[in-house]
Amino acid sequence: MKIVYTDNNATTKVADEVIQEMLPYFGEFYGNPSSMHTFGDQVGKKIKEARQRVADLINADPDEIVFTSCGTESDNSAVYSAINAYPGRKHIITSNVEHPAINNLFKLLKRTKGYEVTFVPVDKKGLLSLDVLYKSLSDNTAVVSLMWANNETGVLFPIEEIAQKTREKGILFHTDAVQAAGKVPIDVRTAGVDMLSLSGHKIHAPKGVGVLYIKKGLKFSPFLIGGHQEKGRRGGTENSVSIIGLGKAAELAKEHLPLMDTRVRGLRDYLQNALLEKISSCSVNGDLEKRLPNTLSIGFDAVEGESILLMLDREGICASSGSACTSGSLDPSHVLMAMQVPFKSAHGSIRFSLSHYNTKEEMDHVIAAVVPVIEKLRAMSPFWKDGKVI
Repeated sequence: MKIVYTDNNATTKVADEVIQEMLPYFGEFYGNPSSMHTFGDQVGKKIKEARQRVADLINADPDEIVFTSCGTESDNSAVYSAINAYPGRKHIITSNVEHPAINNLFKLLKRTKGYEVTFVPVDKKGLLSLDVLYKSLSDNTAVVSLMWANNETGVLFPIEEIAQKTREKGILFHTDAVQAAGKVPIDVRTAGVDMLSLSGHKIHAPKGVGVLYIKKGLKFSPFLIGGHQEKGRRGGTENSVSIIGLGKAAELAKEHLPLMDTRVRGLRDYLQNALLEKISSCSVNGDLEKRLPNTLSIGFDAVEGESILLMLDREGICASSGSACTSGSLDPSHVLMAMQVPFKSAHGSIRFSLSHYNTKEEMDHVIAAVVPVIEKLRAMSPFWKDGKVI
């Protein structure tokens, strides 16, 4: 059975070019990049090249790039460094639709460290309540951490505007750009952020490697204490092979940005319009304009998302009912609940997230599968009668 993969916000295929870039460093070139000898230095030079490639993706200086194990480590490192920089400030701000790497960390800091946390709400389109955010900024605020793009709905936050407001107040600003990288242009110079997180496996690099951008001149406290690696900002022997792969993936991501905005956006819209036309009582979750070009979160009334996924899986279609980090729960997504999406729709919401590898033929296959799946499930649903929700 041919697999149609539409779950790219959960993880991505490792690009063939990335695999080829990595292969020599699994075997032939296995030296430690920190070693003084030429054999190890060969690996060190490739890591330097990877650092430049990642920097180019977000218009940063290579010295501002720190390699980590994942986006979660990058997020945690940024927040802990920020609160260590301002030990006298006991207020921190995030939104109520963040990834668990931030959401759960802020809850932990509130519970165990006594921090006052402002969880900024979103409206029914998933757009951030900027009035609440800006009124919450104070001399006691240590850090604001907000995602660039939501992992479930794809909704984009106005990062540049927010960064300017926090800068005026002398407050550190971190953004989790894990979902945005490689899908929309990112320029840290224009955005003015202090710290920014990326993850390799979201841009066709391997799992287990991430990035934390740290603005030059920013006081930073390491999360992992050890050796001199990453200029003392992240101890531990570098994950050389994956870092090298991430560098190539970042180079490819920059090249493919125009495709994301044209062909991938077109495929997403084609899928969206067909489903809305062919299936009654369904709706898109999130703002239709201010969102990633690859993401479609769509709710089908009177059915369960898990049942939809199981039946699509039989057709070889990979999708998601929300974030991969929370999909083990049968509860509706915290993101959709924060957006006040009605329970009947939130519980039947599916996320399709595309990449440049997807084709129109695959979208046709998805459409042809989803329509009868919804019909079959509604025929069994106690909440559906005579073509309507009851």
